[in-house]
Amino acid sequence: MPESKSKILIIEDDRDLAEMLNAYLRVQGYEVLISNWGEEGIRTAQTAKPNLLILDIRLPDIDGFEVARRLRADRKTSEIPIIFLTEKRERTDRLVGLELGADDYITKPFDVQEMRLRVRNVLKRSRQDSLTNPVTGLPEGTLVDERLSDCLQKDGPGALGIIIENIELFRDAYGFVAKDDVLRAISLILTNAMRESGLGEEGFVGHLTPTDFVMVLPQPALDIMQDRIRSKLEQSLDFFYPMGDLEKQKNRLNIRINLMSASEQHVTGLVQLKTEILKRK
Repeated sequence: MPESKSKILIIEDDRDLAEMLNAYLRVQGYEVLISNWGEEGIRTAQTAKPNLLILDIRLPDIDGFEVARRLRADRKTSEIPIIFLTEKRERTDRLVGLELGADDYITKPFDVQEMRLRVRNVLKRSRQDSLTNPVTGLPEGTLVDERLSDCLQKDGPGALGIIIENIELFRDAYGFVAKDDVLRAISLILTNAMRESGLGEEGFVGHLTPTDFVMVLPQPALDIMQDRIRSKLEQSLDFFYPMGDLEKQKNRLNIRINLMSASEQHVTGLVQLKTEILKRK
């Protein structure tokens, strides 16, 4: 039985197959929702917020790839794990699915026991990864909140918010893979800067949002680290643009760094601290 009653959304136009999966997965202890159309499936995912999506690629209105693209572009649904269903074995289908962040890929016809194991494994990975960002592997969620809480203590550490401006415009122009490459590169720059500083466990790097970073540092290290990472990041951003495109970009990637010391800013709670760190000018 699942550890908790996970919610699974099946988007499949073959009603017999959808009902078979519905009956089988309910016996396994899951809550199951069904949509037979892509557009309907998107609306259901946005309102029901399932823990897993089983998504057929061939749908009668829009294909499963378009469903995945739109869900990945919506912050409310961007992290829902997806298992693609297809009758094809073409490599191109698999590559498109992987580019869209598919968590697994099953070709019809399939064995229901295999489906059960794949569903179980994807949900298990999702639970284990919920404290780390799936793109960069850096901490997020409660792990970040725990470290930021230290900033609220008297004489506690301070924080640097690293805000990536125009990242969604960059994604629209160059795709999800290019956006993820930018985030991974930035995460490496930040973690390397932390390691080179010799701060050890005193320093911390994580995500405040899927595309914004935070560093928690001893007060004396804040200004030095801010200058160091600003220089490294600004030197790196141009390399993500194809040759010849850089001059054409009106809304280029930009890095903004917010330095936050709770004692100096009279911040009284974690929510206010996170809001100040992320504040857009």
